Amino acid sequence: MDRFLAFFIVILLFAALGVHTGCSSAQAEEAPFKIVVVPEQLNGHSIAGQQIVFLVTITDDGKTSTMPVTISASAGGAEISILHADIIEGQVAEVVVIPSQSSVNTSVEVEITGKRGSISDTETFTFDVVEGEDDRGEYAAELKDKFVSWLETNHPELGIASENEWIGTMVSPQWLIVSHYLYFSDEWEMHVSWHIMIAPYDWAKIDLRHRFDETAPSYAFEISSLSGNTAPIVIELPETVWR
Repeated sequence: MDRFLAFFIVILLFAALGVHTGCSSAQAEEAPFKIVVVPEQLNGHSIAGQQIVFLVTITDDGKTSTMPVTISASAGGAEISILHADIIEGQVAEVVVIPSQSSVNTSVEVEITGKRGSISDTETFTFDVVEGEDDRGEYAAELKDKFVSWLETNHPELGIASENEWIGTMVSPQWLIVSHYLYFSDEWEMHVSWHIMIAPYDWAKIDLRHRFDETAPSYAFEISSLSGNTAPIVIELPETVWR
């Protein structure tokens, strides 16, 4: 009889543990959160074919959950892809929006949503698409390669090397005196900017963001004069990414 009673108590304990675990899992799944999207607006307009990369993070309201939030997005007149769609607090998803030719001279509205269980949060962003083409990629690539060569020698800890593959996109097409270009490797985002002036004001700069765990640059360097062939120096970090 005692043996039967002990067996019955063990069964009850396992059943209670299962119920508790199920409740904990459900509570974690239903934990409230907010999505945070960078940037809130672009630095000017965009052109068809440009890659506009929104950075998405979450903040848990109250208790931190280990259950990921799934990021989705939609936009008319644009192609969308999402990198690292399932994130927890401290991780970064990238929503890549590429306006189509049909969206030129119109506004594109992007809706970005995070969902965990039955809880969701949505943010909406709008930008204008103007006529234009990428006429700066060739020179931007020369500057990028110049910085990559220097970083490979002087900052090997970053893992940036000449064999890395980079995907580039023009940004801020209406900016003329200072031009901007973005590059993405598997690990880094590089923002290249340069000043269209004569020496000693012909500078070029880069800032670097570590993808999928940073929403702002963590390194920045400048060549003070391109024609003077000055060596890159460390400069003050920009507060946010350039879009």
